[in-house]
Amino acid sequence: MNPRPDQGVSNPRHKVGVVVVAAGSSRRMGGIEKVFLSLAGKPLVAHSLQTFEDSTLVDNVVLVVSDSARDDGERIVAEFGYGKVVDVVVGGARRQDSVLQGMDRLSDCGIIMVHDGARPFVSGDMISRGLDAMRMASAATAGVPVTDTIKIVDADMVVKSTPDRTTLWAAQTPQVFKSQLLREAHRRVTHDSTDDAAMVEALGTEVKVFMGSYENMKVTTPEDVSLAEAIHAARTRPSGQSA
Repeated sequence: MNPRPDQGVSNPRHKVGVVVVAAGSSRRMGGIEKVFLSLAGKPLVAHSLQTFEDSTLVDNVVLVVSDSARDDGERIVAEFGYGKVVDVVVGGARRQDSVLQGMDRLSDCGIIMVHDGARPFVSGDMISRGLDAMRMASAATAGVPVTDTIKIVDADMVVKSTPDRTTLWAAQTPQVFKSQLLREAHRRVTHDSTDDAAMVEALGTEVKVFMGSYENMKVTTPEDVSLAEAIHAARTRPSGQSA
């Protein structure tokens, strides 16, 4: 029988640690640290940190930021009183290097969850679904079915094929792993990887997909900020009140 998600919280062998990755270069934001942009009056990264802080399924959190943003990260943790954040650390040159820096501060956690700091709309239900899925396969990623038709295009911008979109899902975070498995993937997979699930896949290990949310967007461009504001307004609007 699989344990209930909340059983892992009370058992130190199954503590859940979260690495919130917020150390990207923000090139598409013109060099602006996107995770510290204001969303509904608070820094973007604070929204996901608050969700993990409020979750009874999460024990510890590490925030990974760029070298220039460490003071800002520590200030946010102190200002909002995030008691589960055990450290704010500086990331590495690549995303996977940053994740490893965070994992190193969660050595007593049997389950590691990795989340993009630029995805402010992770929810408690998503955390629960991720833990359930991970317990079935040792590794799991949030995702949503692709709704657009996808084209495979060559270097000359010529369509080469149109894959069946019923088999295509857009990967999101959080991604959830047994700690030992994720550490092994980071030890053995040295090529650049876009996410941790891909590193685990490279080991030949099955990764389960669980339903994320179409609102679980990643803020990457200036246009995304306006969309995030609209999503936040819709989520916080009193029931029955129209826009």
